Amino acid sequence: MLSRMDSAPWTQRGRFMMCCFPLHGRYFAASLQCLVATTALAGAPDITPIVPAAGPDSAQMVRALNSVYGARPHVRANHAKGLLLQAEFTPSPDAASVSRAPHFHGAPSLVLVRFSNFGGRPDITDSDALAFPYGMALKFKLANGHETDLVMHSFNGFPSATAADFVDFMTAMGRSPVGAQHPTMLERYADSHPQAKAFLAMAKPAPASFISQPYFSVNAFQFTNAAGQISYGRYRMVPDGAAHFIEGTLLTHAAPDHLSTDIRARLVNGPVRMSLQLQLADSGDALDDPSIAWPLARRVITLGSVRIDKVVDLAALDEQALVFLPDELPDGIEVRDPMIKARTRAYVESFEQRMR
Repeated sequence: MLSRMDSAPWTQRGRFMMCCFPLHGRYFAASLQCLVATTALAGAPDITPIVPAAGPDSAQMVRALNSVYGARPHVRANHAKGLLLQAEFTPSPDAASVSRAPHFHGAPSLVLVRFSNFGGRPDITDSDALAFPYGMALKFKLANGHETDLVMHSFNGFPSATAADFVDFMTAMGRSPVGAQHPTMLERYADSHPQAKAFLAMAKPAPASFISQPYFSVNAFQFTNAAGQISYGRYRMVPDGAAHFIEGTLLTHAAPDHLSTDIRARLVNGPVRMSLQLQLADSGDALDDPSIAWPLARRVITLGSVRIDKVVDLAALDEQALVFLPDELPDGIEVRDPMIKARTRAYVESFEQRMR
């Protein structure tokens, strides 16, 4: 099936949407359900089950983002500026030891990749500090005709521990414009939220390329293999080689769209590759707090290779009609961090608003 789809021209929008990445008419039912685990724990860390707390509704989350960047018709509330690419994921021999998910064993899977800048401004320059953290989202086409999505960003952590905290953080940012009287609402918020304060103070490097930096899923997932063994982990995508960023005078001379220009130029010479990895949790690691990065000493498994082949022709695809849902999961992978559900609700709300 993969070779047949690879040979297709992919120039007709309807064929692309329905045959390669079907969304309309089914994605709400498929992506908003929570898969209930029935397997017993086997070899997993001794971690207390998480009881999801009531969080903000989807409209609140989108309004909080819009308070910072403004609401624009037919534009994503966040990660508005992006680039779509066609790719292929080939699982490693170790992937099946973690999960029985179909794309972790067997033949390669077709993937749609979207790189993006942070924020709701489609005109933001690629080297702007407000474009950080940069995003990488993947939509895997599974052999059974279903899809699964993965959403990551270029910061190993999150400025907020919960979805409610993130709404407060963005609201404080939106009410602290340039020239506001000190202490601003954002400054007061940061003083009482150390994770947000550290995020605001950290250096926000501009990558030389979308593929020259790592990306992190931030939230924890539960993985079950064919033997019923359960483990917990966070995804990461790493470049093929050392990370490379733009600094100093080179940064001031960077073109506004240098990231999309760079990857188009690279693909002229052939495919580019990145590696999908999984950092495994140990006892005591927070599974429900994305603001806490796990120690670097934790075991990391390489799940496979992502080969990026070409830029997707947007004449064949309405990009705004594409949505990546973190809880769109196959058998063998489940939500562990409650924020994943909140993020999914916000993405659906943003989708509905821009498609009206």
